[in-house]
Parts: sequence; structure tokens; C-alpha cells
Amino acid sequence: MLSYHAVPPFGRGTICKFNRNVSAMKRLAACDFEDLLQCAIPVFEDLLPEPHNSCILDLLFDLAVWHAYAKLELHTTDTLTFFDTATLTLAHSVQQFIKVMCDTFDTQDLPQETTTHGSLMTPSSHGEVKETSTSHLAVKQRLLNLQTYKYHALGDYPNMICCFGTTDNYTMQTVSLMYNSKVSSLTVFFYRESYSINESNNDTHEHQKPRTPWWHR
Repeated sequence: MLSYHAVPPFGRGTICKFNRNVSAMKRLAACDFEDLLQCAIPVFEDLLPEPHNSCILDLLFDLAVWHAYAKLELHTTDTLTFFDTATLTLAHSVQQFIKVMCDTFDTQDLPQETTTHGSLMTPSSHGEVKETSTSHLAVKQRLLNLQTYKYHALGDYPNMICCFGTTDNYTMQTVSLMYNSKVSSLTVFFYRESYSINESNNDTHEHQKPRTPWWHR
């Protein structure tokens, strides 16, 4: 069994080094979920006994295949047909996951989630604000919720690509990667250009005579 932290990085910014506790990571972006999915199969392999192990691996594989078709930058009629088939296969794997896994395991909130819910500030009888103790709070059960727009929109991706083109034309991942980078070449370029413009404007203003306000004319 392999942990996420033991997964070696790959490429230049493709797969970065994972945190020691992946479940405690906060403010995850779409690229972070993408990296977690691409490295999930060796991490989850043999984590649970059969038939749960095969059910999880099948679901992760079908998710990775669907994600690969959705990220293709060049599609043909055949690849869109394969994309439709991969979507149907993914739906079947999700239903199998619900039948095999959800009825067997009791999933609950993580400890940090329970602490977050329990640390809500509640007013006391004297009007002061105090923290609610987490010792007497019951751990909330979490079930897989498929009544979401993101899940129901998966079947629309092949038709959307057929109508509007591949997803790299309108994805926000390019902007987010540029925003999360420490120093991007585009930022440096705009900074230099704005700095030079400001310097030229300052030099121009120094050589200009002060103008008389319109109310003194």
C-alpha cells in the first residue's frame, strides 16, 4: 500500500509533491483534484478486502478514463463516441459503488470537520460569546450525494465538446495555474511595462508647467 506522500513528483508542475496528510488539505483547486485522481489507483490498491477493492479500483479507473477524454485537446467522431461509452461505463461503476460500498461502510465527518462544526461561537446567557465544546457533539454521518449538478452534467460533456470545441478552449485551469504560480513571465512583463509607463509619465509631468485651476481662470 502506497501513500500519497510517497508518490514521486512528475514533470515540471505536472504532479507536485503531495502533503503528508492529504485529507487535511484545504482550499483545493481543480488541478489539485486532478493530481489526486491521476495518482489514486496505486494509493487505494489493496486498501480494502475484496470485493470492495475491485469496486474502488474500477471506479477510479473509469474516472481517470473519463477525465482523459474530457481533457483531450483534439477530438474526432470516434473519440466522441468512445467518450459517450466511457460516460455510460462511469455511471455503471458509480451505481456499483453505491450498492457495494455505501451500504457496507459507515462514513462520517473527519475529526477536523467535527472540530470546525463544534467550534461555532454561541452567545451565552450574559451576552458573552463562548465556544461550544466538541466533546458532547455527535459525529455526523456522510452519505454519497448524487443529487448535484456536477454529477448530472457529466453526460453533457460529449455534446458540449461537439458544439463548442474541446474543453481547453474555455477552461479556467490556465488562469488558475497562472494565478497560483509564484512569479509568472506575464506578471513580470506587465509590471515592467506599467513601471516604464509610470516613469515616463512622471518625467513628462516634471517638465510641464503647473496648470491654473479652472476656477481661478
